Amino acid sequence: MGRVAYAEHGRGKAALFLHGFPLNGYQWRGALEGLHRYRRCIAPDLMGMGYSEIQDGQSISPEAQVAMLSDLLNSLHVDVVDLVANDSGGLIAQLFVARYPKRVRTLLLTNCDVDENNPPPKFLPAVELAKKGLFADRFVFSQLNDKQLARSPKGLGGLSYTYPDRLSDETIEIYFRPLVESPLRKFQLDRCVIGLGTNVLIPVREDLRRWQGPTRMVWGLKDTFFPVEWADWLHRTLPGSRGVRRLEDANLFFPEEMPDVIAEEARTLWNVN
Repeated sequence: MGRVAYAEHGRGKAALFLHGFPLNGYQWRGALEGLHRYRRCIAPDLMGMGYSEIQDGQSISPEAQVAMLSDLLNSLHVDVVDLVANDSGGLIAQLFVARYPKRVRTLLLTNCDVDENNPPPKFLPAVELAKKGLFADRFVFSQLNDKQLARSPKGLGGLSYTYPDRLSDETIEIYFRPLVESPLRKFQLDRCVIGLGTNVLIPVREDLRRWQGPTRMVWGLKDTFFPVEWADWLHRTLPGSRGVRRLEDANLFFPEEMPDVIAEEARTLWNVN
């Protein structure tokens, strides 16, 4: 498939961290720092995002992401993981559970696509731009050239971060620069967006109902893409659910801003001190 970039920290049982769109594994830096004493923490850059270098012609659909993750874990000699995911990473995590139920020990989900809310209506304009080959130019380049726009209500920060004013220039560069470094990367970004524009979760609904692993949902209530009612749906649907924690003042990408919350919930779910 290509050369998949990933961060790794710690040893022992493995935990796999799946980032949101259009971020990369850097999103989990705080969580890895808080959890590497308890797990071999692995945070890959999904295909079409971050610093992964994907071959021309390779599918970047959600199903292909699942296959890539399985191959990555095989190459790292990892059989079973604790899954931690956010946003589109949560979509991939659910597909991974459905396809490889015996490879997942526990599941910690934050704001993400769920069942009929895949894709969320607010994401559809991005899909239309991507179909025209304009997503990178209209969304990414403009914010790279104007970091204040990235922090504004129209940018990544205002749309998805609890504290957009704290989004540093360096972080914006780390997330956005690799997405537009070549015509191929821009094309692959569009393919990634288009792939996220089709519902792939309703078909695995019954697979999720059958999975018995311990699960916990942590949901930011300021998020306008993924209402908390879908966290409640997961709680009702997943037999091993241990409930939903609601965060009143948190937006979509709170796992990056509030890594202590992720570390606390993960330790509880994993039953470690």
